[in-house]
Amino acid sequence: MNKQKDNIDLRAVEAFLYDEADYLDSGNLDAWINLYSEDATYWMPVSEDQQDPLGEISILYENRTLMQIRCLNFNHRLAPSFETPVRTSHIIGNVRLLEVESMADFTVRSNFHLVMYFQGEQELFAGTATHHLRFIKHGRRTGFRIYHKRVDLIDCAAPHKSIPIYF
Repeated sequence: MNKQKDNIDLRAVEAFLYDEADYLDSGNLDAWINLYSEDATYWMPVSEDQQDPLGEISILYENRTLMQIRCLNFNHRLAPSFETPVRTSHIIGNVRLLEVESMADFTVRSNFHLVMYFQGEQELFAGTATHHLRFIKHGRRTGFRIYHKRVDLIDCAAPHKSIPIYF
């Protein structure tokens, strides 16, 4: 293993990923969105070998502004999610470092299972999540920030209902 990988605190990275899952499970979307950098993107490809979120259709591809709008809509008093809450349980495992550009810029991949209960139905989603992380030191915002997240569902090419949550 290279020296830079040896210096990344994998337990701290895992704790960060667990915090992200906990914010989603508890519906704390304000805390969740603050884990993302200002230039962040969130991508859910429609095929496992997809390389381009802009030139091909995706299940989801959003920048931080669109993510903030979606979070506001989730919590709006007239939103369907207000009438019928979305309940989720994330399980994250097999967290591993992929690429280390520097101590402050690296990529991790993890596996996940997500159970979602919404409008009287329970659904199971599973796949891998690839987080491109930066470590920043800026006042109270010191810590990891996600600048790109890719979520690859096992059944990405299958027909899906509307997906009312983030993974």
